[in-house]
Amino acid sequence: MPVLRFNVDSKETGICKVSSLWRGRIDPPGTADTCRWHQVIRPIEVDGSQKGGIALLGLACDEGVRRNGGRVGAHEGPDALRRALSNLPVLHTHALYDAGDVSCKGDALEVAQQAYAQRARQLLDAGHFVIGLGGGHEIGFASYLALAAHLGGADKRIGIFNFDAHFDLREAARASSGTPFLQAINHAQSREMRLTYHCIGASRTGNTPHLFATAERCGVRYIVEEELCPWNWIAQAELIRGWCDEVDAIYVTICLDVLSQSVAPGVSAPNAGGMALEVLEALLDSIMATGRTVIMDVAELCPVLDRDNATARVAARLIHRAVSRL
Repeated sequence: MPVLRFNVDSKETGICKVSSLWRGRIDPPGTADTCRWHQVIRPIEVDGSQKGGIALLGLACDEGVRRNGGRVGAHEGPDALRRALSNLPVLHTHALYDAGDVSCKGDALEVAQQAYAQRARQLLDAGHFVIGLGGGHEIGFASYLALAAHLGGADKRIGIFNFDAHFDLREAARASSGTPFLQAINHAQSREMRLTYHCIGASRTGNTPHLFATAERCGVRYIVEEELCPWNWIAQAELIRGWCDEVDAIYVTICLDVLSQSVAPGVSAPNAGGMALEVLEALLDSIMATGRTVIMDVAELCPVLDRDNATARVAARLIHRAVSRL
């Protein structure tokens, strides 16, 4: 069974302290314009009484990566992300909460996904913008399930925008980090829900012809990485904005292997090519500017394979950027 681990210390009666993971420098004079994330983050209260804000929820799991034949270690990603976010300046006005982690015990991936989806749905229902901290990209199906349950019906048009070198449309008997978006497509079709899946940054060296054919068969909209170079991405940004206009609720997911291994080395499957970070940031800005994004996550951070916390810092930068545009 999954373990829901809240990153708080309640040794003092009636007091709930944020985990020691949240720490960093404190700048004088201690006013609002000098605050960093570790100074404003608060634990989520179980009674749901807090006002809506930004809720961080981890999925400490890489069983999906193991099943997919990748290099494991992403289960340590959520805590590494917290450490990387801690010292960043507060540029948003929303309340900021840590909702803890859902951990995968043993090989119970599907159970962990359902537990994560249920918890994320509760946070969405309570009015929070949910940011998932991965963990492997198996978080993708769990985040989709949370959004679908939150919307509660077939009248809303859902758009998944996945920044990823891989389609993650594998057909397999068991769920993995390579199956989440085919699972989402099948789930939506079985319930007559309107879902459009977009993959931005798909690599021709990272996907077989069969996966490209699967994407075509499933009506996936995609942009390959060579069309997202710093000198030719603007036309693609217009295309993405048009796609955003066709949906009511957006789920943004960032697999860190969409970036070059020189920028994001700490991932299961390093990318010899990849999108430029500045292009990813500009496209993320464009999607966030629509005001339709309801949930997002960052996946495939593998601290044991990282170099000088470079990948964790990039992931934190992307989360920080998205939050500042809410």
